[in-house]
Order: sequence, then C-alpha cells, then structure tokens
Amino acid sequence: MNKEHVYIGLGSNLDAPQAQIARALEALDQLDDTRVLSRSSLYASKPMGPQDQPDFVNAVCLLETGYQPEAFLGELQKIENTQGRKRKSERWGARTLDLDILLFGSQTIDTPTLTVPHYGMSEREFVLVPLFEIAPSMIMHDGKPLAQWVARCNLDGLRRLPPSN
Repeated sequence: MNKEHVYIGLGSNLDAPQAQIARALEALDQLDDTRVLSRSSLYASKPMGPQDQPDFVNAVCLLETGYQPEAFLGELQKIENTQGRKRKSERWGARTLDLDILLFGSQTIDTPTLTVPHYGMSEREFVLVPLFEIAPSMIMHDGKPLAQWVARCNLDGLRRLPPSN
C-alpha cells in the first residue's frame, strides 16, 4: 500500500498547550501505519476570532501514513477527543487540541467533512511559518514557493518558543 506524506497543523490554548501538542505528536506517531517524520518548533500566536481567550501554541508536523484521507481525519478527531476537545458551534474558540490536515500528498480534496489543501492556510502565519521551518523549499498548490506565501503574511504576534527540556 502506498503511503502519503501529510502535513498536520497542531494548535492548543487550554490545559497546558505545550504538553497537549507533545501528547498529540506521540499519539500521531503511534497510529497504525503512520510515523512522524519531522516537526517544527512551537510558536505562540494570538487567537483568531474572539480575543478573550489565551494565546495559542502551534506547530506543524510531517508524517507518513497509509490511511486514506477521510479515515485519517477520523483518527485525528479521536486524538482530539481523547485530549479533551469539546466541539462547540463557536468558530475559533479556545480548545485543548486542534489537529488540521494541511496537505495530503498532492491530493486536492473537497468533501463535506474535509478540504485539502486546508482552506485557510494561506492567511495563517501560525501555519505557514512552522511549515516553512520543516519544508523551506516546498512549492504550494498554486505553483508558488512557500517562501512567497510566508513573505506575504503578517508576522505580528507570532513568536517562536524556546525548546522545552
């Protein structure tokens, strides 16, 4: 079975966000037929939407998986739920863990439950900067280098966190 390279955006702003992301990376690496190949540093960023919530901690990882996209999305949601994710109708609210499929190989996916490439990644510095850290020579689905996408983003409020020991 062919394996795909998949980029995942990770974010948390509740219940020890750095630990939430560390646990999520471990859980991703333990999925059947999946392994984490690389991960970015952690970054702190201002929340999207309502500002009356804590700053987020974000990262991006590259993994290799044999899962199909929709089945893989189901596995990500199980990890989110295990780590206390409560799904609310409010967009961009506080959360223990958010796992987003950014890119799934070279596939373009548009179903009621999954859109790949991720619909908002071009405007999200907390996705683009960590993605650039682990894939600096990436060419995006529009044919432009990832570096051009990063150069267009507003980096105010994004800061790289020191490594935790």
